Amino acid sequence: MERVERRLLRTTAYESIRDAVVRGDLAPGAVLNSADLAGRLGLSRAPVRDALARLADEGLVEMKPQSYTRVTPVLPREVRDAVAVVRAMHELAASATAGALSGDDLEAMGEANRRFEAAARRGDIDAAMAADDDLHGVLVRASGNRALAATIERYTPLIRRLERLQFARSHARRSVERHDDLIAACAAGDAATATHLTGLIWRSLEDLGVDDVD
Repeated sequence: MERVERRLLRTTAYESIRDAVVRGDLAPGAVLNSADLAGRLGLSRAPVRDALARLADEGLVEMKPQSYTRVTPVLPREVRDAVAVVRAMHELAASATAGALSGDDLEAMGEANRRFEAAARRGDIDAAMAADDDLHGVLVRASGNRALAATIERYTPLIRRLERLQFARSHARRSVERHDDLIAACAAGDAATATHLTGLIWRSLEDLGVDDVD
C-alpha cells in the first residue's frame, strides 16, 4: 500500500500547482520545471512529478518527454467540452437532491450566494469562484454520488481558467438571481425547476467569450 505521507505530499503538490494554473500565476505557455516547483513548494521532486503527470492527464499541463513541460493554452473546444460535462453532472446533482436537503443545507447555499454576490461586487474573482463552488458543492455532497463529484473536480479547473480571463459582473449578477431561484426550487422540492436552473447557470458560461480565446 502507498504510504499516507506520500499521498498527502502528492495531493499538496497537485492542488498548489493546479490552483496556480487556474489563477494565472502560472500562465498559459509557462514552462514548468519540477526542481524549481519543488523548491518553491518546499517539497521533494517526486510528488511534484506525480502532480504534473496528473495535471497533464487533466489537460492543464502538456508534457513532451525529454523536451518540455508547460501550462496548456486555454483551448475553446476543451473548455466547451468541460462545460458540457460539468453542467450534466450538476444537473444530475440538482435532480437527485431537490426536496431532500436539510435546513442547514439550504442555509449554507444561501450564505454562499451572499458571499458570491459580495465578492462579485468588489471584483474579488477568487472569492466569488470559491463561494460559487461552495453553493453548488452542497448539492454535490448531498447527492452522495462519488463518481459525479470526481468528474466535477476533474473538469472544473479547465472552466475556472476561462472564467478568470473573462469574468464579468453582469454575468455574476445573473448568477446571483439564478442561485436564489435554485435555492427556492430545492426548498420546494421542485426537481424539474432546480435541474433547469442549474443548466441555465452553467450554460451561461457560453456568454464568457469562449470563441474569442486563442
